[in-house]
Amino acid sequence: MPHVTMEYTPNLLELDVAKTLLVLNQTLLVSGHFGAEMDIKNRAIALEMFQVGTTTAARGFVHVKLALLSGRSTEVKKVLSESLLTALRDTGTWPADVEVQLSVEVVDLDRDSYAKAVVRG
Repeated sequence: MPHVTMEYTPNLLELDVAKTLLVLNQTLLVSGHFGAEMDIKNRAIALEMFQVGTTTAARGFVHVKLALLSGRSTEVKKVLSESLLTALRDTGTWPADVEVQLSVEVVDLDRDSYAKAVVRG
């Protein structure tokens, strides 16, 4: 725990997805709110179809969803979301001809029903 999902629009051609995922994980690790570095998991999803607003203007977005086990305070969630937003903004190479919106959402996973197993072959 935690799980990070990054959705992004395919018109962000210079976005280094692998680097961005690593930076997001590093940001969470240095926050001090998580145990082992291997507990932080993320994935990226390039959106095939998207629309921003109601015009055909060149727009795009990156949205990061941080899913945490329930029980953290609103203040901790706010610090984490702001840290991830800063890391995302500072990591990306953003195209001059595309208006890009960056956002971060923090959601709770029910601690009582979350299950996890680590297996080794």
